[in-house]
Amino acid sequence: MSKASNLLLRIALAFAFLYPAYGFWTNPGNWVGYIPSFVHTLPLGEANLLLLLSGVHIILALWILSGWKIFIPSLLAAVFLGSIVYFNWNQLDVLFRDISLALAALALAFSNRG
Repeated sequence: MSKASNLLLRIALAFAFLYPAYGFWTNPGNWVGYIPSFVHTLPLGEANLLLLLSGVHIILALWILSGWKIFIPSLLAAVFLGSIVYFNWNQLDVLFRDISLALAALALAFSNRG
């Protein structure tokens, strides 16, 4: 894969994690519905849960942008995106793009393996 293609994939995936992190802060009510019900049972409270998820999204996005050991964050991104679709299958009309993003993350991971 060319360096330009690699960079474009990293930017695309990072954006897919940075925008929700921004959304968790600016309009949390729009995003709470995508969190699986079993996660809501954790004793964190909704505000702390969204803060934690924002942090995870930002860390993952910055790690992907950095390109450092890109296999790991790309694989984590694919699992994260796949789990969003899996746990919100009834919202596939909105989340179908996450399947494409997960596959792009896998492409990035496996093109930079080892």
